[in-house]
Amino acid sequence: MVPMDLRCPRCGDPVAAPSAWSSSWRCAQHGDIAPLRQLRRLSPEGVAGLVRDAAVPVMLPWPLPGGWLLTGFAAAGDERSGTRACAVALSGPNPGGGPGEMLLISEELGIGLGAYCAGLAGTDPGDGFPDCSPQAQVEFGNHEFPLWHIDTPGRAAFAGEVMGSWLWIVLWPDTAGMLLVQPMRLLDLRDPGQELDLPFGARSPRLPGETG
Repeated sequence: MVPMDLRCPRCGDPVAAPSAWSSSWRCAQHGDIAPLRQLRRLSPEGVAGLVRDAAVPVMLPWPLPGGWLLTGFAAAGDERSGTRACAVALSGPNPGGGPGEMLLISEELGIGLGAYCAGLAGTDPGDGFPDCSPQAQVEFGNHEFPLWHIDTPGRAAFAGEVMGSWLWIVLWPDTAGMLLVQPMRLLDLRDPGQELDLPFGARSPRLPGETG
């Protein structure tokens, strides 16, 4: 029986388990995929489980923006491949007023989780990317990495490459993109020796793979 919470990272639809005819998880629309699941434990133990199998960075802004909380995780991959894409959700006050939501997605090329969260149909930012100067930057490991704005309705989305992986930052509403006016400092939760007091909040409604 296929676990009900496994979804396609490109569209969120249920997926078919490997079988005698295919060794891969499959989406009826997108073929072979890395199955997406939410991690239900919003706790230090849940973080430890996520980073243990992660083949991509598990990025987190640190220090967190004022008043923001860690509000969920999603991971794409299976026991054979490990986590090939992950999403970290945060919620907090929007600099433009009202509440804000943020997803940081790190992924291997071709997974499509970042594009799905950004509201795009493909697996990457699209043809011609990038076709202009970068509009934002992140700091990681004493280096700065450029990000480019992605034109997508109802949100602010940025994408670029950090340490060989795609990094997407998607924010709701679009005015929350003001959080990237200054370079955002990131850390990788996989790195050893970090003693972080992570503040957890209620699960984000923007977390991909939500099944209710």
